[in-house]
Amino acid sequence: MISPYIALMKLRVVELLLVTTLPALFLAADGVPPLGISLATLLGGTLAAGAANAFNMIIESDIDQLMDRTSKRPIVNKEVSENEAFAFATALTVLSLSIFWVFTNPLATALTIGAITFYVFGYTVGLKRRTSQNIVWGGIAGCMPVLIGWAAVTNSLNTTALLFFMVIFFWTPPHFWALAIKYKDDYAAAGIPMLPVVAPIAKVEQQMWFHTIAMFATSYLTLYSASLPNWSYVANTALTIFFAIQMSSLRGSQIEKSAAKIFHGSITYLSLYSILLVAAIFITF
Repeated sequence: MISPYIALMKLRVVELLLVTTLPALFLAADGVPPLGISLATLLGGTLAAGAANAFNMIIESDIDQLMDRTSKRPIVNKEVSENEAFAFATALTVLSLSIFWVFTNPLATALTIGAITFYVFGYTVGLKRRTSQNIVWGGIAGCMPVLIGWAAVTNSLNTTALLFFMVIFFWTPPHFWALAIKYKDDYAAAGIPMLPVVAPIAKVEQQMWFHTIAMFATSYLTLYSASLPNWSYVANTALTIFFAIQMSSLRGSQIEKSAAKIFHGSITYLSLYSILLVAAIFITF
């Protein structure tokens, strides 16, 4: 059956990566990017992220069985063996890098190698079980599609690409810590020191606000660096207010319910911000 292998790729997570890859392609091209490069980048990026996620499931199969949220994953359920999953992840990696090498350029290929390597060895192996700041630095892997998409079009990187990268970097902790608040008991049972597990909620809230404010600042700097029109700043302010309202709900008595709202609200925010970046390229009034 193919479904367990598809589950290894965690495509719902990959969707978010593609959401940020698309505006990077358009911004890099300052308009409509070449179709061939765009399709290769999106396909190659999907396969690369799927490979990294599959490697992640192999490495974390011992703790996945301890958490309700992950206890039905294919390796835990023995729908796929670890050897089969490793072969699948390796094949995805080779196919992804081949697509980038043939249809884009060496820089995009190298950045893809870096993203897979950092997610597997930097985050999964090195950080996740050792520090409460795991998702802060481990989230770098999730920011890489911005740079990969930009490099695929231009074979270079610039300030705008790096600022957009930083938007995602600062977005990741409040997004993921909101999820960790909801599944705090799961992470505690698995011995994973997510910040909500090892710190009081006031400290978690403080850290979430710090990253949120930094995200707001870099979101405006990205618009400025890309020379986008004035109306985009107004639209971005509306998005900023929207997410700030979501964040403010964390002070309520129903913390887990509020955290779930922030988690879903962060996805909405990132999706709308990505749409804004693309729209502002073409709508210049």
